[in-house]
Amino acid sequence: MELEKLNVYQIARELSLIGWDIYKGMKNEHRFSIGQQFLRSIDSIGANIAEGYGRYHYLDSAKFYYNARGSLWEAKHWTSLLQERKLIDKGTYADLNGRLEVLGVKLNNFISAIKAKANTHK
Repeated sequence: MELEKLNVYQIARELSLIGWDIYKGMKNEHRFSIGQQFLRSIDSIGANIAEGYGRYHYLDSAKFYYNARGSLWEAKHWTSLLQERKLIDKGTYADLNGRLEVLGVKLNNFISAIKAKANTHK
């Protein structure tokens, strides 16, 4: 299967597009503080999925999927702060947070499947 066909990767890329649109709409003063941190965390989700996908061994790839999950939680943190500081509206927050939640569940399931494969290929 190609990386681009992985559902978790597709969702991560969609989140990156949303994150980029939010970042572009920020004033420079916010871009260089909270904006860059938010964008890096959200882009890191897909980047870690891609890097893990490129690894040869299941357990080696799982380390990067765990990193992707950590970046997802960081993105949730920054998304929450963006909403609290009124840099995004409640609707944008609800949509983005909902998508992050869905990806979190799918990513956990994906990690479980990878670990199961690793256990059967010992």
